[in-house]
Amino acid sequence: MKVIIIGGFLGSGKTTTLLKLGKYLNDKGEKIAIIVNEIGEIGVDGTTLDIEGVETREITNGCICCTLKIDMEQALDSLAEEYGPDTVIIEPTGVAFPRQIKEEIELMKITDMEFSPIINLIDGSRFDLEIEQVPKFIKTQIADADILGINKIDVATDEQVSKVKALLQHCNTDAKILEFSARENAGNFKELIETIGGKGKQRDHFTKQNSIAESNVSSHAIEYAIETNDLEIKKGHEMANGIVDSILSQFIQLNPDFIGHIKMSMDLPETFLKISLTSSTNKPEIEIFERENVANPKIRALAAVTNIRQDEVVKILENTIKEMFAETGITLQRIQQHTDTKNIINLCDISI
Repeated sequence: MKVIIIGGFLGSGKTTTLLKLGKYLNDKGEKIAIIVNEIGEIGVDGTTLDIEGVETREITNGCICCTLKIDMEQALDSLAEEYGPDTVIIEPTGVAFPRQIKEEIELMKITDMEFSPIINLIDGSRFDLEIEQVPKFIKTQIADADILGINKIDVATDEQVSKVKALLQHCNTDAKILEFSARENAGNFKELIETIGGKGKQRDHFTKQNSIAESNVSSHAIEYAIETNDLEIKKGHEMANGIVDSILSQFIQLNPDFIGHIKMSMDLPETFLKISLTSSTNKPEIEIFERENVANPKIRALAAVTNIRQDEVVKILENTIKEMFAETGITLQRIQQHTDTKNIINLCDISI
């Protein structure tokens, strides 16, 4: 069983890359499984992770390199026994250190397992903000990688890409650097897929670190039941845009240069809608999927952003959603919530 780890900070394009890679390998006849780690206990991506013929596991409510090692071992064991994949692709949360995950998995002593080169993705369009907001964290992720992928070259300028490449070469002289757009299958994306087939490098183990604490990210996730089946896609689209725009403007007031993730999804009667953005300078991206009729519409939201106090993240996320729905006369029923902050997750130095 081959294990591929795709790392990168929040919003670097890991899920898009994972889905494209999973589909490519599946189409080649390989038996593929995917493990995705969300920072909050609520899986916001939902339908976007569905690939026909691919087994998917979501591990939520923490970081698999810190607090969820047991969950990872259980997921890998169950996949090996029940599904028997040729390849397992792991997408850790954006506040994880990929090499630390690899080292934890190696300690699990799972038979017939080998690792592909560790991949770390960088958003070429906002790398200057990442280095400014969380310099030590980003440099550690870069140093972890065997392959460094400068992603989103379709929206980054040539000057931005050149600047990022020069810094990556300085921070990690041994890594292979590839420039591509996972969304557009452009640049060196095909080469990335081909390179993954190789073997990962063996390195000396390093001291465990609390990646969430070093990321300066506070997060909050919440899920509500929508108490109506009459919310049409057009209206849902308008409300989703309004909610994300409002959250964005409030976060900018507190940290004009924040990076991270604001993600929201809606389960509507015959549609799954997802909207996300990754920094104070980006525009929201919207995806709409047709689906079978949903008996219980829901809205899920996650905010994980740098250098904003956790209580502010909670207040802004919850109040904005409730106020937007109250204006339309639609009732929400809270299902669950989860809050993470760098001050309360401190289990990284505890080994299983």
